[in-house]
Amino acid sequence: MLGGIAKALFGSSNDRYVKSLQPILARIAGHEPVLQAMADDQLAGQTAVFRERLANGVTLDDLLPEAFATVREAARRVLGQRHYDMQMVGGIVLHRGEIAEMRTGEGKTLVATLATYLNALPGQGIHVITVNDYLAARDADWMGQVYRFLGLTVGVIVPNLTDEQRRQAYGSDITYGTNNEFGFDYLRDNMKYDRASMVQRAFAMAIVDEVDSVLIDEARTPLIISGPTDDKSELYMQVDAVVKQLSPDDYEKDEKQKSIILTEDGTEKTERMLEAAGHLEGDNLYDFENTQVVHHLNQSLRANVMFKRDTDYIVKDGKVIIIDEFTGRMMDGRRWSDGLHQAVEAKEGVAIEPENQTMASITFQNYFRMYPKLSGMTGTAATEAAEFYDIYKMNVVSIPTNVQVKRVDEEDEFYKNTADKFAAIAKKIKVHAEQGQPVLVGTVSIEKSELLSEFLQQEGVAHSVLNARQHEREAHIVAQAGRKSVVTIATNMAGRGTDIQLGGNLEFRVNDELAHLPEGAEREAAIARVRDEIAAEKQEVLAAGGLFVLGTERHESRRIDNQLRGRSGRQGDPGLSRFYLSLDDDLLRIFGPDTLFARMMRSNMEDGEAIGSKWLTKAIETAQKKVEARNYDIRKQVVEYDDVMNDQRKVVYEQRADIMDADAVGDMVADMRAESVNAVVGETCPPGSYPEQWDVAGMKQRLAELFNVEAPVEDWLREEAIDPELVEERVRIAADAVVEAKAKDLAPDIWMQLEKQIMLQNLDHHWKEHLSTLDALRQVVHLRAYAQKTPINEYKQEAFALFERMLDGIREEVTRTIAHAQFQFQAPPPLPTLPDFITTHFDPFTGEDDSRDVDAGTRGLVQTQLPPLQMVRPEQPDLGDNPEHWEGRVNRNAPCPCGSGRKYKHCHGSVSVYGGSRE
Repeated sequence: MLGGIAKALFGSSNDRYVKSLQPILARIAGHEPVLQAMADDQLAGQTAVFRERLANGVTLDDLLPEAFATVREAARRVLGQRHYDMQMVGGIVLHRGEIAEMRTGEGKTLVATLATYLNALPGQGIHVITVNDYLAARDADWMGQVYRFLGLTVGVIVPNLTDEQRRQAYGSDITYGTNNEFGFDYLRDNMKYDRASMVQRAFAMAIVDEVDSVLIDEARTPLIISGPTDDKSELYMQVDAVVKQLSPDDYEKDEKQKSIILTEDGTEKTERMLEAAGHLEGDNLYDFENTQVVHHLNQSLRANVMFKRDTDYIVKDGKVIIIDEFTGRMMDGRRWSDGLHQAVEAKEGVAIEPENQTMASITFQNYFRMYPKLSGMTGTAATEAAEFYDIYKMNVVSIPTNVQVKRVDEEDEFYKNTADKFAAIAKKIKVHAEQGQPVLVGTVSIEKSELLSEFLQQEGVAHSVLNARQHEREAHIVAQAGRKSVVTIATNMAGRGTDIQLGGNLEFRVNDELAHLPEGAEREAAIARVRDEIAAEKQEVLAAGGLFVLGTERHESRRIDNQLRGRSGRQGDPGLSRFYLSLDDDLLRIFGPDTLFARMMRSNMEDGEAIGSKWLTKAIETAQKKVEARNYDIRKQVVEYDDVMNDQRKVVYEQRADIMDADAVGDMVADMRAESVNAVVGETCPPGSYPEQWDVAGMKQRLAELFNVEAPVEDWLREEAIDPELVEERVRIAADAVVEAKAKDLAPDIWMQLEKQIMLQNLDHHWKEHLSTLDALRQVVHLRAYAQKTPINEYKQEAFALFERMLDGIREEVTRTIAHAQFQFQAPPPLPTLPDFITTHFDPFTGEDDSRDVDAGTRGLVQTQLPPLQMVRPEQPDLGDNPEHWEGRVNRNAPCPCGSGRKYKHCHGSVSVYGGSRE
């Protein structure tokens, strides 16, 4: 109560913050008369003046009032739009690295020009991030007129650009693009072998449009770049044959989670069949050695029992194609991950395509946190303010509307079932459309859109249904959704980027209706006629009550509902909004159809009867808050696990950059060699032991394998003063001599390039294996909770140990390769360009691939390593033909003696943490 009184007297903290910016607004307005008096070339020359002042020590905050006034005047001349004061407030908020919450129709696209221009002045490059390619191209062209007028360069990142085009776009003062394009470019850059071939430069600032959509909704899953792994088709088919012999009594299934587990009898039965097929190590299915078989078995069980043909997928032209559960449409190019798609292919007896292995990944949280300054804008952010601050340290500032909102938000109406609800909605829409009021209908899925469309057809109501796959067509439909009696059904109104103007949109009508007319008097007269028609129609729509927004269902998040509502009541226009709900809605089903409220409704309500009350609306809002909290926990968990990998990712990527930037990496290679010597001597000559206790045979073998050194260790043992330190020094000298002899045979520049290539190859190869290991660990670490252990803590410990092991593997492999390789006298081949990797960004809640990247369809072989610089390895010593005799005599990272080309640990060697299997 006291808080309410204080808020009424002094205003909220948000109100006080906005009020504190008034002096800055006054200073901006003070510059306006001077700038208005300038000629165009003088106004454009302000950019050079500002940059000179920055070079002399003036800060961006000092320049803000004059720079903002300059952009305001430039926009007035170029676009015919002048920023009003609340837009200036939004610009200040963006410049300060905060989130500007501005209602739909308040001109966020124009607001961004203020902070973008100011922060582009230092010339470090500003990234303006949008939610789709159409908006990125549109805004770069539209707002780019202002920037170019003021002498700044503008680039745009869209799919299908070459590396050179991307490099040029990133080199601009201002770069527009989608979150996925920026993220994938970052990952690709850190897979390249030459600094000059990288396209991005150091990050400075990012301004994110529809920041809630990008940093929250799409942050549930990471961006992933992957490539195919070894072919395991035969194993999939053999495991599938075993699974098809199981009966329903052998397993228990959970249809809701689409999970399945074997019973005790089923496990024993499966073990015997796998043992007979030769796929079981030992007699226990869940021994560590059988990890890979268990994984394939689980996926094959899911494929055979849980996934139904013609429901979850179809088989067409010899391929398994996923069916979208929400839309019923085929999803060409999409594949289930983690071997599930291959298991379904084995089930159907079609050709099995190789699995894909993660080669690089990053979450949006960790990508955007790399920007020194990050800001964003959206119409709905207040409900997620806590998450924005926790994850990104960004405050949300609600900007007051330029004109007071006149929209009426009516109470929700509840119906017994979906059929009653949609019948009532169709009748309601018909009434309002006949009155001349435009109606915007929001649905939660394309399936519901099509169902409502059928009801409207029965009522004889003309309407349009948005197609979420055609961004440009969407913009035309949305732009005209405010015309008299127009009914528009939209699946999701977030991030459309086009305002609904009552009476219609002049620009879009001119483009649609007058495109055939050439420039001239006739065209100008036609434009004037269309303008008059729009003005007259707007008055009719205003008289009818403005835009009516009708929600067919509450979304999981209040933010999405607010985005839909915000389409009405634009810039002080009148409007109306109402949501219709039923007990069949997902939100109500999730939170218990057997509640007292549900039982009362089912037993007491007649068919077609509706009820509505503030209490019910409040109950729904409480349910939404619970779902929001659950989704936040999911995103928080994603970022917690990725934070572990992110620290390691930074180390690896910084190491790659250091290697590429260095003129020579001989010192790094020498340090690796010295550490390897230290490790071998420490392993075979334990501290505190006597020389006669040393593992002489093991030492000689390791020295020959790693350093190509034949050391007379027996002779050294006869010396009285021999100790591990002296052995270490002698081995290091011998190992250095081997490498120096090789270096003398090549020109210095070729040798330096060779060392770089070997280091980058091994770093990339081991990092790729490490990512695969962490993926597998991430999937099973939750089982540690059964042992009363915290999974995230266990993951951190395991990941750290694996990372140390990876570094040891890199060190040994680089040392071994340089010591054993033989080189021909040829110039180094040119560095290869990266192929089109498979890029994915799957949303776990909808299953949709949101990567919007043409690479996602590429299924060709992916070259993951540089070709060697004409390296010829010496022949392996004769180890015999029996793999059982190789154990302990072949290093786990050495090539397998069988000649397969794979490492011993991945071929005939023991099972390792990297997932290799004994053959």
